Amino acid sequence: MSGTNRTPSSGQGRPVVAVLGTGTMGEAMARNIAAAGVGLRAWNRNRAAAEPLADTGAAVCNTPAEACQGADIVLTALANEKVVADVMDQAREGLGGHTVWVQTCTVSPDGSRRLADQATRLNVAYVEAPLLGTKEPAVAGTLTVLAASPQQEAREAVRPVLEAVGTRTVWLDEVGQPSSLKLAYNAWVLTTVEGIAESLTLAGTLGVDPRLVIEVIDDSGLNSQYVQNKGPKMIDDDLDTPSFPLEAAAKDASLITDTARAAGLHLGIAEVVRERLRRAADDGLGRADVAATYRMSRQAAS
Repeated sequence: MSGTNRTPSSGQGRPVVAVLGTGTMGEAMARNIAAAGVGLRAWNRNRAAAEPLADTGAAVCNTPAEACQGADIVLTALANEKVVADVMDQAREGLGGHTVWVQTCTVSPDGSRRLADQATRLNVAYVEAPLLGTKEPAVAGTLTVLAASPQQEAREAVRPVLEAVGTRTVWLDEVGQPSSLKLAYNAWVLTTVEGIAESLTLAGTLGVDPRLVIEVIDDSGLNSQYVQNKGPKMIDDDLDTPSFPLEAAAKDASLITDTARAAGLHLGIAEVVRERLRRAADDGLGRADVAATYRMSRQAAS
């Protein structure tokens, strides 16, 4: 790993950026890119989801190829590897030989390498750039970006975009490493969420106010902003407006365990969390926040 990069932009030679995928994360990043004075073009499969970006001065386009026409940088913020690959194939006619593709979707390390091979076939430079953070830091422009690229010149080209969406970029040496680090990070996030849910459920089942769990954690060396944010939302059942949708968490849990298995590693806790999230999604909680796994814990306790 080669460390972090947060050098202020010179403000000169600003690129034009095409954002493909304007869901929760894509729209937030697009708005911050536009606010940084970078030219913006946008596309979403459901055009209505991209239309609000017109108030930033963005050109809202009907196809991926149209969005990529004249763009120096293409940023994909889509659901999974297959969707990313399909959309980039659709964008082919709009891509130029100078284009740099910034791929932010969480995929497996092998998936990212497959997308890098696709970039070679499309004759564009590739920057793997999964994100640490959910809706709130995306809106605030305080994401952490994990990045790697086989083309050194691409690092400088994408700097204004990465600075617009985040406060820290961690550059790693090889494609696949950012996705590996993202999966390791998400394994911690998901086991933390499940741990909070089970601790609160245990306290309530044993006749103790679950809020006391959050209070005693607050006064301990194990406290974190994440616990203090998710715990009260679980207790108040304030879980239907997602920062990180449970269905996306379930997808990531599968990526984590499948990637671990392929490496000959069995992750006991992650396997349990994967199953819990799958059941929650099957139970209709996919569009709720990942912390809605607490509902499953309470249901099991009743």
